[in-house]
Amino acid sequence: MILVYTGNGKGKTSACVGQAVRAYGQGMAVAFAQFMKRPGQAGEQKVLQSLLGGGFNAGGEGFFRKEEDRPRHREAALAVWRWAVEQAGRVDMLVLDEALYALGSGLLEEGELRAVMQAVRGREGHLVLSGRGLPDWLAAEADLVTEMREIKHPYAALGGPVRGIEF
Repeated sequence: MILVYTGNGKGKTSACVGQAVRAYGQGMAVAFAQFMKRPGQAGEQKVLQSLLGGGFNAGGEGFFRKEEDRPRHREAALAVWRWAVEQAGRVDMLVLDEALYALGSGLLEEGELRAVMQAVRGREGHLVLSGRGLPDWLAAEADLVTEMREIKHPYAALGGPVRGIEF
């Protein structure tokens, strides 16, 4: 199955982590990669690294904001993609957090994501994708799409991200 967590609201990564833990708890082999997050950047990384060991990869360069940084972000995305293709051939569930962000910003190409999808489907496995900006072609091919919608968020009122909530 292809599962997608998208939208402007919070909870996409949390849904991915929950999905991974649920599958792991059922004895499934799970691999989890983060396209945009650097190692040591977010709280879930410690837990996922402990649980999955080499099945966890935080290979991002942080969020892509400046065009002059495109080459290093693209190379990081390609490294995560290569890792994901390798994992897709051996696990029951592959989670690619922020894959849609990487796709939408041109750091990951449609053909590259489709290759991962094909590899997972070939094993009758599950692929979990997250990020903003779900393209129509992927919405049509996904088996499950959940959209997180922001209704209220304290980010501005609190002056930035809150430890344990945003990271």
